[in-house]
Amino acid sequence: PRPWTGSFCIETATLHNLKNVSVTIPKAVLTAISGVAGSGKSSLICQEFVSQYPDAIVIDQKAIGVSSRSTPATYTGAMDEIRKLFSKENGVSAEWFSFNSKGACPVCNGKGEITPEIAFADPVAILCEECNGRRYNPTTLSYTYKGKNIEEVLALTIEQALDFFRDNSKITSRLQSLNAVGLGYMTLGQPTSTLSGGENQRLKLASELYKKENIYVLDEPTTGLHHQDVKKLLEIFNQLVNQGNTVI
Repeated sequence: PRPWTGSFCIETATLHNLKNVSVTIPKAVLTAISGVAGSGKSSLICQEFVSQYPDAIVIDQKAIGVSSRSTPATYTGAMDEIRKLFSKENGVSAEWFSFNSKGACPVCNGKGEITPEIAFADPVAILCEECNGRRYNPTTLSYTYKGKNIEEVLALTIEQALDFFRDNSKITSRLQSLNAVGLGYMTLGQPTSTLSGGENQRLKLASELYKKENIYVLDEPTTGLHHQDVKKLLEIFNQLVNQGNTVI
């Protein structure tokens, strides 16, 4: 038998609507918990199971972050490698290629927009007139790698970036998982705050795609997803299970 075979057990759970419920969940397979609304599915798995097995990884559709500074490139760690490439190519510090540091537009501080304080009115963000929403200062945008500046690189889709950086395994290895979960159309610099629930979920799953013998818990993972996205999600689940992971 495979080393990860076996099962997880919950005994006499009584939380909320659960009435002495005992369940055995097999390891390394996909298990679906079904039942009518209010029957205690979430209580059983997202609370009782997760409390008894704290190593379980809960993956939901909640936003990764509300900050416009978080992007697929920063989330995967590819941005650090991209900055290093630009730094080496142009002989300057990697800080120049961060809109959180030296590379930032001095007016909007790398946000691409400004929010004036107006008395008795809700704040409204407007495009930064200095950088025209580009976030970077002119000095940073004058530096290039393979004929593109940092803004143009961040405008590449994941699929385009895989080709553009094909000779750099440190970057492509971080981006391949995003392409594998169906996010190849997303740009490197798209703020994660703009992603849909399904995109957030797949972005989180991308970082788990090549791991083994973990427990993954997803509460109603197909809610709000297009049927093509559901198909892609099931493919991801199958890949995780084939690698010895438990998906609930």
